Amino acid sequence: MVSAYILIQTEVGKAGQVTERIRAIPGVVTVDPVTGPYDVVARAEADDLDALARAIVMPMQELDGITRTLTCPILQL
Repeated sequence: MVSAYILIQTEVGKAGQVTERIRAIPGVVTVDPVTGPYDVVARAEADDLDALARAIVMPMQELDGITRTLTCPILQL
C-alpha cells in the first residue's frame, strides 16, 4: 500500500468545485482547500505507485479547473 499527498493548483475561483470533484475519486482519503502556493491538498491511497498514478492522479489531472499537481508519496522510514 502506498499513500501520498497530492498538492493541487486550480484556476482562480475553482478550488471549491475542484475539491468536491476530487472527493468523488476512489482512493482519495481526504481533500482540503488550503491557502498558499497550492489551493487544495488531497491524501490518497493505492496498492502501488502505478495504481496511484493511473487510478487517482491521472483522472484528477483531467478535471476541469486543475492547472497543476505535485504528488508527494509518503515514506515509511
